[in-house]
Amino acid sequence: MQAKQFSIRSSSPIQLINIDSYIHSAVQESGTKNGLCTIFVPHTTAGVTINENADPDVVRDIVMETSKIVPISDGYRHSEGNSAAHIKSSLFGPSLTLIIENGRVVYGTWQSVYFCEFDGPRSRRFLVKIVPD
Repeated sequence: MQAKQFSIRSSSPIQLINIDSYIHSAVQESGTKNGLCTIFVPHTTAGVTINENADPDVVRDIVMETSKIVPISDGYRHSEGNSAAHIKSSLFGPSLTLIIENGRVVYGTWQSVYFCEFDGPRSRRFLVKIVPD
């Protein structure tokens, strides 16, 4: 099966965007009952993660604390001025693999998948690849 590509637009310099609906649609469209679902972000200043979806303060706290750990300006040498975004992208990572069972992605209680923007606002894309058992 070919990977399905999705476009997304961030509206802030740093933003976590819930992409569950995109993933669910790719799984449903594939007709896969059991297998794996990989999400890949082909950008060096963005990433993907799984975290809580019940309390929006969790996402706010992740954005706040990662900005403390990797500040926007800290004497970086990269000439484009977005070194912090590159570092955050490496910390979060470009891909995730999820399990599909009975036609649905397996999530833990309160979990969702988030596209992580670290150099926005921008138009971005990500790919979802379904691999049936």
